[in-house]
Amino acid sequence: MPAQPSHNAPVSGSDTTLRADARENRDRILRAAREAYALHGIDVPISAIARRAGVGVATLYRRFPTRAALIEEAFAEQLAECAGVLDEALEDPDPWRAFCSVLTKVCAMQAADRGFTHAFLARFPDEPSYVGERDRAEEGLALLVRRAKEAGALRPDFDVSDVVLALLANNGVANGAQAESAAASRRLVGYLLESFRARPDISKLPPPARLELDRLGGAG
Repeated sequence: MPAQPSHNAPVSGSDTTLRADARENRDRILRAAREAYALHGIDVPISAIARRAGVGVATLYRRFPTRAALIEEAFAEQLAECAGVLDEALEDPDPWRAFCSVLTKVCAMQAADRGFTHAFLARFPDEPSYVGERDRAEEGLALLVRRAKEAGALRPDFDVSDVVLALLANNGVANGAQAESAAASRRLVGYLLESFRARPDISKLPPPARLELDRLGGAG
């Protein structure tokens, strides 16, 4: 009876090298994608990312069959960080501090990486991971706003859509040079938080624009 091939046979040196090369290519593609998205947003051509990574377009597509797959993997770390920011704020017993923390940290992330806001909030609405995270973000923001208003810290006419308005404004200052946009973003957020704080002498505002998080996807 002929010997049966072993499923536990050792991996040959050539197979090990091939796997190492595949991992290296994947890491280079993701690194190049993150750099390109941070500088130019997520509309960077696939060919430009492949060229930046030093691989062919066919190699890139073997690792990431669609643009959405590449973007999702490239921003996996930021998605986790954003979720962590929201979770931490929801556990904070101080409603005003929690609200300020989320707006400050998300705006800082937005200023640091031009691609992340678009990828996370709107550009790929059919991707389950983005849909789930976006819905979760909307629910969490609504809860933070309600808690801060009930505590008397956030002005009573503040609407949850005003968070999107703030992010749209921050997106505008985030389009400059890295160092300048970071400083401008911090300054803008400071002004906004002061205007959001509840005071006995606040002036009446026009009605809210009822913006949703998806609106940020068209902001470039």
